[in-house]
Parts: sequence; C-alpha cells; structure tokens
Amino acid sequence: MKSEFLIAITQLSAEKKLPKEVIMEAVESALVSAYKKENPAVTQPVTVKLHPGTGEFKVFVEKIVVDEMHDPVVEVSLAEARKSKKDAKAGDLLAVEQELPRSAGRIAAQTAKQVVLQRLREAERDAIYEEYATKQDDVVSGIIQRIELNKNVYLELGRTEALMPPSEQVRGERYRVGQRMRVYVLEVGRSGRGPQVIVSRTHPSLLKRLFELEVPEAHNGTVEIKAIAREPGQRSKVAVVARQAGIDPVGSCVGQRGIRIQNIVNELGGEKIDVVLWDPNPAAFIANALSPAQVVHVDIGAGQKTATVVVPDRQLSLAIGKEGQNARLAAKLTGWKIDIKSVTAMEEEKARKAAPLPEKAAVAPVPKREPVAAMPEKEPVLVAPVAVEVEKPREVVPEPITVAAVPRKQEAPVPAAPVRPQAPKLPEVKGIRFAEEILAPVALVGEEAEAKKAKKKSKKEREEEAKARKGRRVDYYPVDEEEE
Repeated sequence: MKSEFLIAITQLSAEKKLPKEVIMEAVESALVSAYKKENPAVTQPVTVKLHPGTGEFKVFVEKIVVDEMHDPVVEVSLAEARKSKKDAKAGDLLAVEQELPRSAGRIAAQTAKQVVLQRLREAERDAIYEEYATKQDDVVSGIIQRIELNKNVYLELGRTEALMPPSEQVRGERYRVGQRMRVYVLEVGRSGRGPQVIVSRTHPSLLKRLFELEVPEAHNGTVEIKAIAREPGQRSKVAVVARQAGIDPVGSCVGQRGIRIQNIVNELGGEKIDVVLWDPNPAAFIANALSPAQVVHVDIGAGQKTATVVVPDRQLSLAIGKEGQNARLAAKLTGWKIDIKSVTAMEEEKARKAAPLPEKAAVAPVPKREPVAAMPEKEPVLVAPVAVEVEKPREVVPEPITVAAVPRKQEAPVPAAPVRPQAPKLPEVKGIRFAEEILAPVALVGEEAEAKKAKKKSKKEREEEAKARKGRRVDYYPVDEEEE
C-alpha cells in the first residue's frame, strides 16, 4: 500500500502536468536543504535518496575515511567504512548514512516547502517552454485575454500567455476580449516569469499553415505550396504545384464550391486569396501570377530578372490592379520585375523603333582663325620737364552804365470777376437735418424759372381747376338741380 507521501507526489504530478521523477527530485532537494538547516555544522556534500515504492528516504553525508577518528562530523573510521564498502581505505571519500530526527523544526519545514515550490515552478516553466518550443513556426488557437493601452494583445494559449504586438496585427482588424482566433507562433523565448511566446497574424506562413489544416492534399505533401505573396488584410497570392499525376492543385485548394478556400478567408477576416498554378517556365509562371488578367505574351529580359508583359487594352487596368496591387503581388510572388504594357502601346513602340531616323543636315565647317601676332613692345620715351611762365590775370574795372527812363505803355483795365451770390447762413439745428436746410437755393432764369412758377399754383387756382373738371362730369352724368 502506498504511503500518503507517494499519494501526494502523484496528485501533485497530475495537477502540474509534470513527470513523477521531477517531483521526487524537487522533494529530495528540499530534504537536503532542511537537513542542512537543522545541522549547520555539516559542511560536506549531502544527498537524499527517496524510495519510489515505499516513500522512505535516507540521508547520506560525504566523509573522509581515517584510521583513527577524531572528528565524527567529517571523519569515519576505516572499520565502519568497510562495513558498507569492503575495499575502502584511508583517505577515501565515502557517503555515510545519517540518522534523521523524528520531527523537523518549523524553520527546516518552511525551508523545505519553499524549495519544493521553487523547484516545481522552475520545472513547470521548463516544461511549458519545451512544449511551445516545438510549436514554433506553427499555428495555435488562443482566446484574447486583455488588450492594453499600447495596443498589445495578450492571448491565453492554455498553460501560458502569448503576446501579439501592434507590428504583428492586421491593420483594420478589430479585437475584443473573449474572441477566439488562430495565430502563428513567431518566437518562443525564456524570461524571468516563464516562457515568452510572441504570435503573429500578418506572417505569410500563417496562410501556409491554414492551407495545410484545411486542405488534406497540402498536409500530406501531394500538393506543395511553392510561394506566397501577402498584403495582410487585403489580398494574397499562393502558387501551388501537384507532386502526383492526375491531381489538380488549384482545384484541391479551392475545394468543392469553394468551401475550403472560404474557411481560410473567413479565418483571415475576409482577405482575398488568389490560388495560381506554379510553373518552372518563368514566362508561364508570370502569366499565371497576373491572374485574373489575361496575358497576350511575356518577353523575358536578358541578364537581369525583368519581364515585359503585354495584355489587351481592356485588361490593362485589371492586370495592374487597384493602386498597382495585382502587379505588386505578382512581382513579389515570382521574384521578377514586371513591366505591363497594352497591345496598342507595344505596337506604337515597335513602330517608333522601326521608323528610320531623319538624316542630319550637312553643316559647313567653321574656318579656323589664325592667331594674331602679338604687338611688339615699344620702349618708353623719356620727356624732360620744361618750365612755363604763366601770366597773371589783369584786373578789369567795369564802367558805369546810364539808363534812360522809358515811358511804359498804358495797360487795359482787367474786368472784375462776376460775384456769385453766396448761400445764406442757416441756423444750426440739432438732430435730423434735411437737404433743403443744407443746400442753398439756386436762382433759375429763363424757361426753367417759368416752368417752375407754372408748377407752383395757388390753392385758389387748384380749386378752380377742380370745379371745371366737375362741371365737365355734369355733361356726361346729368344730375337734378334739387339734388345739387
């Protein structure tokens, strides 16, 4: 019957998912620490052996074999040594079994407990690291546990936690706590808190692993994925080839009614995937990579990996794709630099190259100019200085001039300028002022004055004109005299 000690070790091994041998090694290390704590005088190496069947343990202390024992803590007599080892001799090191006390002290027990927990924690970290180190470059499923302010996403993978940094997240994808998703294990490292697992949603190998999970032919190697070009969250191109005759690689990846490829698209959040046929001929492979556009022919450049692709005029925009995405993915998939041209542009370029070049007009040669001979240098002429006498100017005295009085002509009198009537000065009125108060009255002469006088009629004249008009109405509408 197993002891309670072995039952506890078995239960602990099941909970921590660790081998029983690892648990027993941790317990042995804890017993060694407890023994040294109870016996501080022991400085020699101490070992503990735990029996796996009964659960009993023994403590051995390494001592020196001597003929005459003086210090029993570090020495053992030759006679005692030969009881356990017949060929023992003086000077040898021998592990001697020691008697254990029936009960250990509180400090020793606490030390043993801490050692056991520490060893179990380290063993658990090593086991988790070994488990996920084998899953590197593979796809695992996890649940989002939390999202931090710096956009780091932490996923729970079961026994450990994985980190998905912002650089490995798909732009446009929204993550929420509790969401389950598949991720690609990018890196597994050790840290003080356990293994650090970094996962990714943007790596091209994630698409390859998803194809291997969804397509049995890709998993067993019948269909091989040769190349992948991916722009995460938008579009991807996958080149496949069959390793067995009679198998359609593209149809195997797409599945019946597209059910296989649709599962992968749903897992990647609606990312478009083009599955094309790989071909060893570069021209055929480039034509397939530009799918769904139709290609007329492909010209392979000599030397560098460049190719010129000619497509119909109506297929030019489809071959280039939105913002050049289709051409960019095709170049990344094939590894070639691709130049796409329409049929019309290609014919114009060929006609331009075939047209003869215009002859250059003959240019008359420019006659060479003869160099001008240098003028000979003249010798300087020395001139002797000559003294010249200068006459002083004479003083001139002006003679007096007499002027006779000349009578002036009588000038005609200048007529005086007409004086305009000035406007009368109006009294200052506070508040609102009218134009009649500001502007001065202007005297009108001639017909304008008469017309204005005609307009100004007295009240009596206006009444007479009204009576005259009333009398004319009587002629048309007679009224009795009594009524008047």
